[in-house]
Amino acid sequence: MNDKLKQIFDKTSKVFILTDENVAQFWLPEIEYWLNCKNAVEIVIKAGEQHKNLQTVQRIWKTLMKHHADRNALLINLGGGVITDLGGFAASTYKRGIKFVNVPTTLLAMVDAAIGGKTGIDFGGSKNQIGTFAEAEEVIIDPVFFETLPQREICSGLAEMLKYGFIADSNLLNVNLENYQQYITHCGEIKREIVMQDPTEKGLRKVLNFGHTLGHAIESHCLTTDYPLLHGESVALGMLGALWLSVRQLGLDEKVLQNFEKQLPMLLSETEISFSESDIEPILGYLVHDKKNKDEKPQFVLLEAVGKPVLEVTLPSVTVKEALEYVISKLSSQ
Repeated sequence: MNDKLKQIFDKTSKVFILTDENVAQFWLPEIEYWLNCKNAVEIVIKAGEQHKNLQTVQRIWKTLMKHHADRNALLINLGGGVITDLGGFAASTYKRGIKFVNVPTTLLAMVDAAIGGKTGIDFGGSKNQIGTFAEAEEVIIDPVFFETLPQREICSGLAEMLKYGFIADSNLLNVNLENYQQYITHCGEIKREIVMQDPTEKGLRKVLNFGHTLGHAIESHCLTTDYPLLHGESVALGMLGALWLSVRQLGLDEKVLQNFEKQLPMLLSETEISFSESDIEPILGYLVHDKKNKDEKPQFVLLEAVGKPVLEVTLPSVTVKEALEYVISKLSSQ
């Protein structure tokens, strides 16, 4: 335990650990041992985005109350992006805020979800509709968790790492299954630097939404089907649409799009995707509820060039539909 963690624990009245059933079987006892908190109250929930909802938050709140958690209690969020988003939200709202520490166990959470102070839950069938800005006291990154991480989760995380390549550092566009571990810290540094300049997403931080406007709509729709996608998989499809729009609208070099299309099979290799024309309208329907909308119009982050994002691009609905049709056509051709 490092000095900062020790200081956190020294000021803590009671420790709670939130995790899901998948992670608990591998890592819950180890975390309790590593952090010397064997008397922690365990909160184990079902795994999956479909449980990132108000009902689960209520269960967490009730457990905190049952065990008399006061404002000096600490919640440790052990898991992927669902757990860090959900746990951060529960902690930031319980008694107007208790401390929490994130221990991300997926690649995506290590490079994105666990960092930056965004918390949230899904509501009304849409992604992250309810949430807060609240910083974790500490984020513990340890590649030991990759020992039990499914390959599909690694591929999902690679999509978020490539996002940083498009918006900030072209070297990250070379990330793949063989070299990704050496770039984890760098991705985290990029996000922290952006968040430091714009913690509540008034301007610059919006670049982190590259690929997410369409990606969140795709993810929300797929949660209602027999083939739900992981967040990174949905973002990969969202980035495909955003790159196509960038070529069309801002003159982005088409080679950037073509190179990404060569990487798509790697990012989607561990999932089954079944889209058809009938999915287009439902996906577009979710865009109406996107948090970043202005005057009910979706706002896209597009690229003039790699490393040169353009914020708040509003597009005609027919153009967005064409982008989604392009995404589906590329999936059909693979």
